[in-house]
Amino acid sequence: MSAKVWLVGAGPGDPELLTLKAVKALNQADIVMIDDLVNPAVLEHCPAARVVPVGKRGGCRSTPQAFIHRLMLRYARQGKCVVRLKGGDPCIFGRGSEEADWLTTHGIEVEMVNGITAGLAGATHCGIPLTLRGIARGVTLVTAHTQDDSSLNWPALAQSGTTLVVYMGVAKLPEVRDSLLAGGMRADMPVAMIENASLPHQRECRSTLAAMQQDAHDFQLKSPAILVIGEVAAQQQIHALAEIA
Repeated sequence: MSAKVWLVGAGPGDPELLTLKAVKALNQADIVMIDDLVNPAVLEHCPAARVVPVGKRGGCRSTPQAFIHRLMLRYARQGKCVVRLKGGDPCIFGRGSEEADWLTTHGIEVEMVNGITAGLAGATHCGIPLTLRGIARGVTLVTAHTQDDSSLNWPALAQSGTTLVVYMGVAKLPEVRDSLLAGGMRADMPVAMIENASLPHQRECRSTLAAMQQDAHDFQLKSPAILVIGEVAAQQQIHALAEIA
């Protein structure tokens, strides 16, 4: 393989959460294809690169995925160092594997660079540990939006005993609430709704499963936001860490 594309996770928003490997890739980049949710501050690491916006946002005018594929391929075949810069982690609801598969089948080498996902960073900044001995034995990451509009196995999720982190759930709060309640989750299960994870203007709204839709409305919750559902959402153990940082 003579051409290469880096699929890089920019993290949840705080530019200080960018990994050293991501910085290295950006330093080498000729072309940076950037998603909407990437903090522009990270572009200081690639001052000489051409930045190409290729954002995809639910409910908004978005760049077609097929066009993104072709553009990456074109630049790579021109011998450019291409960085596809994604919010969060490329392989957590970021189409990273789809893009890697497509590029590889067209003879392009791919290197994936992980980024911190919003569900983890947002919870940490609110003092919420996603797992906690004796309280939460695991964590499950899900998206409320599926490609074919099929429904998740909400009863299994409700009974899993794990912390649920729901991405892209603001528009589907009634469905999430009703499905989990129907699956047997307690109405008073703690919920944290976290907007703009890790950024200076991050906001959080603490609620319960039954009340979260009304509380989100009163709070004027907006995307991008994640939902943390589980006993740990009542915790505020680690604010000191965020303050020190």
